[in-house]
Amino acid sequence: MEALCFLLPKRTIFRALRSGQSLGGVFMIIGSFFSSKKVKAQPKPALTLNAFFDDYFYPHIEITKKLPRHDLLTYDKHLRKSLGRKPLLELETLTLDRWVHAQIKKDYEPGTINKHIFLLNRILNMACHWGFIDTNTFRNRRIKKLPMGDYKQRFLNEEEILKLLQACQTDVHPFLYVYVKLLILTGARKSEALKARWRDINIGAQIWNVPVSKNGRSRRIILSNAAIATLVEIEDTANRIGQNVTGDSFLFTNPKTGTHYHSFDAAWFRAKEDAGLYTTRLHDLRHTFASLLINNGASIFEVQKLLGHHHISMTERYAHLLPDTLKARVEIMPDKLDAFKKARRVSI
Repeated sequence: MEALCFLLPKRTIFRALRSGQSLGGVFMIIGSFFSSKKVKAQPKPALTLNAFFDDYFYPHIEITKKLPRHDLLTYDKHLRKSLGRKPLLELETLTLDRWVHAQIKKDYEPGTINKHIFLLNRILNMACHWGFIDTNTFRNRRIKKLPMGDYKQRFLNEEEILKLLQACQTDVHPFLYVYVKLLILTGARKSEALKARWRDINIGAQIWNVPVSKNGRSRRIILSNAAIATLVEIEDTANRIGQNVTGDSFLFTNPKTGTHYHSFDAAWFRAKEDAGLYTTRLHDLRHTFASLLINNGASIFEVQKLLGHHHISMTERYAHLLPDTLKARVEIMPDKLDAFKKARRVSI
C-alpha cells in the first residue's frame, strides 16, 4: 500500500483520507489514476521496398504471372541491396535517378536497364494500387525509360543461311539441324518450338497450334510444305534414336530427361562459330523470316499475323525493309491516271 501511495500525487492521497475514504476507496483511486494514463503505442516500422516485394508483390505474381522467378532474380540482383532497405515513402526521385545512374556507370545496356526500370515501376504501381503509397507520390516517382535509339536487328542473307544450315547438319547434336531449319521456315520463337508437342500439329490443315505464346495468348502458325517436310525429318530423327513418338511427346525430347530440351545453346554456339556467324542469335532467325517475307512482297499486316504479334507496332520495326515495295505502290496512282486519260481521250 505504501509503495503504491508513493506513485500517487500527495494531494490525491490526503484528500481521500480527509474525506474518510476506506482502504478500498483509496485503491479505487489508485486504479482510476493508472487507467487514466494511456500507454503510447509504439510506431510501426516503415514498410521497406524489400518487405513489400517479399510479403505482397512476389506472392501476387507467383499466382498471376507465368514466369515469376525471372522477376525474383532481377530484383535480388539489381534492387534488393541498392534500394530494398529503404522505406517505400523514402524512395525519392533523386534516389531513383542515382540508382539508374549507377547502372549506367556499370556499362549495362540501355535495354537491360529499362527492364530493371520496368520491374521497379510495376512494383511501385502495385504499391499505389493497394494503397501503400498515394497516387501523386507514385506519379512523381515513376521512372522514365532510357532512350534506345533504333532497334537493332540482324538478318541473315541467303549465303549465311546456307552456311548456318550446313554447320548445323554436321554437328553431333541429333536435333540441331531440324530445329534451326524449323525456326527459319516458320518464324516461330525458340521457346515455342522447344515446348511444342505432336498433338499441337495438324498436318492435314498445315497448322501448328501454340497453346500459350509469349504474350499469354494462343496462336496458330501456318506451315509451308517445306515446314511439313521438316516435321517429318524431326519424327524420323526421333525414331532413329529410339524415341517413341506419340501425341503427348515433345517434338524435341531430350533422351536423357524424357522431357523437352530447355535449350540448344551448346550445339548452337558450336554451329554458328563453324559458320563464322559469331554474333548471330537464335532470335535472329525470326527476324530473317520476317525480312524475307517483306522483301518478297508480303505486307506488314500479313507478317504481323504470321509472327503472332498482338500489336502492329511490334511488326513496324520491319517497315524500313519496304522502300522498294512502297516505291512500286506509289506508281499505282500515276498508272491509273494515265489509264483514265487514255480511256476518255483527255489531256490534263
